[in-house]
Amino acid sequence: MSQSDHFSVLKKSALAAELTDAQCARLSEIMTVRELAKGECLLQEGDQDHSLYLIKKGNVSVTKHLPGMTKETLHVLHEGDVAGAMGFIDGQGHSASLCAEKDAELLCLSREPFEALLSEDTHLVYHVMRSLIRVVHGIVRNMNTSHIEMANYITRQHGRY
Repeated sequence: MSQSDHFSVLKKSALAAELTDAQCARLSEIMTVRELAKGECLLQEGDQDHSLYLIKKGNVSVTKHLPGMTKETLHVLHEGDVAGAMGFIDGQGHSASLCAEKDAELLCLSREPFEALLSEDTHLVYHVMRSLIRVVHGIVRNMNTSHIEMANYITRQHGRY
């Protein structure tokens, strides 16, 4: 994949929402490509990984092993979605596994080269981090909505069962 391909994929993503074309080009320069075969896992639950991933091609399942059960699919990420945001931000172990449903291609942004941009372009780093917070906030908002809907269903309140 060429740098122009990196740029076009990045430009369409949530990460680039506040970036100029020059900032987007600079960020795309430090991104690498990771290819996954169908069924191959990018991350396992509990792994520590300091990279952020942008899905260029394919679908990636977010799965979790629950006690006494097989793995449960929590969500499926599609082209343009961001994966690994929390591990990238806080460095903690991942709460779920990420595995390719079919052959997939991802752009990878490692934390070290990203943090090196702080001395070059603090606004670029700031805007990417704001975008990541928006992505995480959206996930939390969806989880909250699902929790309320499930609670309403279980308790048979509000006529939503």
